Amino acid sequence: MGRYRSTPHDIDGMPPGIPYIIGNEAAERFSYYGMRTILVVFMTKYFHYMVEGDVGTTMSNAQASAYYHNFVTATYFFPVLGSLLSDIFVGKYRTILWLSIVYCLGHLVLALMGSAGVAPGTWLIAGLALIAFGSGGIKPCVSAHVGDQFGRRNSRLMTRVFQWFYFSINFGSTISTVLTPVLLKWYGPHIAFGVPGVLMAIATLLFWMGRNKFVHIPPGRKRFFKETFSGEGVAALLKLSVIYAFVAMFWAVFDQTGSSWVIQAGNMDRWFLGIEWLESQIQVVNPILVMILIPLFQFAVYPCVNRVWRLTAVRKMSVGFFLAAASFALLQVAQQRIDEGQVPSIAWQLWAYVLLTTAELLISITGLEFSYTQAPKSMKSVIMAVWLFSVSLGNMLTSLVNHAIQVPGIGQVIEKAHTLKSGESQNVRSWQLQTTTDPVTSEGDPPVRNVRVLGPDNTLDTEDDVTMRFDSKNQLTSMETADNARLEAAYEVIREAFFESAPDATDGRLPSDVEGNALIAGSGDADAASPSLVYDQITIDAFRITSPGADGQLQTQWDVILRGTVSRAKPLTDDAAKEPYSWLEKRIIAAKGDEGRAEVERERGNIPTTVVSFDITVGGQDTLEGAAYFEFWTWLLVGTAVLFVPVAYFYKEKTYIQDEDSNEPGRHSTPTT
Repeated sequence: MGRYRSTPHDIDGMPPGIPYIIGNEAAERFSYYGMRTILVVFMTKYFHYMVEGDVGTTMSNAQASAYYHNFVTATYFFPVLGSLLSDIFVGKYRTILWLSIVYCLGHLVLALMGSAGVAPGTWLIAGLALIAFGSGGIKPCVSAHVGDQFGRRNSRLMTRVFQWFYFSINFGSTISTVLTPVLLKWYGPHIAFGVPGVLMAIATLLFWMGRNKFVHIPPGRKRFFKETFSGEGVAALLKLSVIYAFVAMFWAVFDQTGSSWVIQAGNMDRWFLGIEWLESQIQVVNPILVMILIPLFQFAVYPCVNRVWRLTAVRKMSVGFFLAAASFALLQVAQQRIDEGQVPSIAWQLWAYVLLTTAELLISITGLEFSYTQAPKSMKSVIMAVWLFSVSLGNMLTSLVNHAIQVPGIGQVIEKAHTLKSGESQNVRSWQLQTTTDPVTSEGDPPVRNVRVLGPDNTLDTEDDVTMRFDSKNQLTSMETADNARLEAAYEVIREAFFESAPDATDGRLPSDVEGNALIAGSGDADAASPSLVYDQITIDAFRITSPGADGQLQTQWDVILRGTVSRAKPLTDDAAKEPYSWLEKRIIAAKGDEGRAEVERERGNIPTTVVSFDITVGGQDTLEGAAYFEFWTWLLVGTAVLFVPVAYFYKEKTYIQDEDSNEPGRHSTPTT
């Protein structure tokens, strides 16, 4: 470390190492957001096809969202370890360089998923763990490394550089958000995950090339502990922790742009500017808006507002919370329309992105500079890590909420059920499974395995049992319950109503919740005491009919649920007939043969007539869904915004900037207020 400069250059202009940091950040953000953009779509639609010629267990939207937010939680937890490694042992430069190599290995592991005879789930978890450790570990060091390049003479340029630093983040993420979904669709996960890995390798190379231009602030070692646990250090941590607790609520909703927003976009009309966007590509709106709004706010909005009202950092954050709440309120209205069977324009999300991105500028960009300036000199990386840890806490909250609203579903144990041997019984999660017959072969019929799931009375061969049937390939063929007949009778009523709603079935309309419940009242009931069925329209082409099940209570694991789907026939044109198969469509056909080809053509709408189909399952529903889900987060943000107002009013800022000689033993950075 001795051969590198350890104090800021005594200059008025821009530090010479800044271009290397900005270039590195653009490439690194391409790799991170490129991978993260496609993660939920990959897990729900591609993951179970990662072993060639085989079909694994499908990952539900809820499971994928949990994985996604747990990954983000881990990514923003590891900054704590990275900052300790940097500030105590090896310094920021070496921490960034070493962990960038770990980061590259994570992308390589994801690109190799499904190969070498290793289960795809093992590759997925290992790859995400390496990326979370590498990406998270360097996060507090990179932004603090930017601030370390400035001395007191050119510290006035720090705000501008942090703006361009954030601009580079969004430039890299813009390109990757558009490109990686296209790579995933046409070239598959190996290429889609591999290209971001190449960009991460380039980012690492760029950073190494700037080693002689950087200011290398040495690790604090003993001074780190002295300043951290000094009265000044503890006071700084406590004051900032109050702010960060509120900021965590912002990240709890902001990072849902990669989960709940993507899922909602899949049910919207995504034609925009003459292009039909892939559902995960809509996230590109955020970085584009950031690049537009940064100069607008820097050179116009902030100067104008400051003439009449002094915009401190905490005041900017306060305004940001209210804007974030408004963005989710807008999505709540859009989701209400989806719940009613409409197909709202993606413009609803575009306007929501305007509000949320403005909130991001006021909270996130402001918070980066605010965190650096409020931290004593040897605690820069630690404070940045605590700032980033607020992102981890926010995503942890989102993950916990999504976990809490899930009801156990029998689909979660299907993979275990079809591996049970004859006569074997086992407790799996909250289910008691038992095979009731050996695989049998009737003349002309394939082998069948029956697995009985004991009902609430926990007694075999009673009316509340559920029977799962598996074919010779261990694929689930049916799920039989005492409520199947009632549900199928109600389904026929809804199906008839759909086809009667329009002369051309392609334009048919599913009944609304009120209409549907009126239609199925009493459908198939054995007697008046039978619990009523409940009908819900989910989207324009999806509905659900629920029986309270054996325990007679809704929203429990014993609910029996019929999920109906409308597949609408589309006019077959020459262009549609010639459209090549995507990577996933080829994989489905290779794994399922003729059945897979029929599935692909049905999904494309290349069928002679519109059809309504269904499947039956037990449990697995969410207790908070649709518009109610977005309403929950809206009110949570409103409460956060209101409570933050007095915090912003009473908070007193205290700024620390690197002095040219502050690295010498016994010298400290000078605070200003």
